[in-house]
Amino acid sequence: MDDNLPDKAFFRIGEVGKILQVKPYVIRFWETEFKILKPVRTPSGHRLYRKKDVDALLLIRKLLYERRYTIQGAKQHLAEAARQKTDREADTNHERLVEIKKVLVGILDLIDGRNQTRQNG
Repeated sequence: MDDNLPDKAFFRIGEVGKILQVKPYVIRFWETEFKILKPVRTPSGHRLYRKKDVDALLLIRKLLYERRYTIQGAKQHLAEAARQKTDREADTNHERLVEIKKVLVGILDLIDGRNQTRQNG
């Protein structure tokens, strides 16, 4: 979502807070409300956020602060977006399977054609 993120695998909560311009306690609260947020924990219990977590947090921040969604409204928006993504992926997969089937049927036709040529020849 944000191409301006530093090129690193993990971010500490303080770094994420600076990126989002919110206090760390806000991020911890959002974790309790939005199940899509699952930071990795170090052995000492510190949170480490991946880029996908930061992207999700940026979207949550946008929904809450810019679009003025309620927490519940933002949850519903994210759930609907996830459903639409799943539907698009299912459609894409179906199209791929149809194309694969066409190729396989073509191969079978070629094999059958060669078998008939050998039998007739």
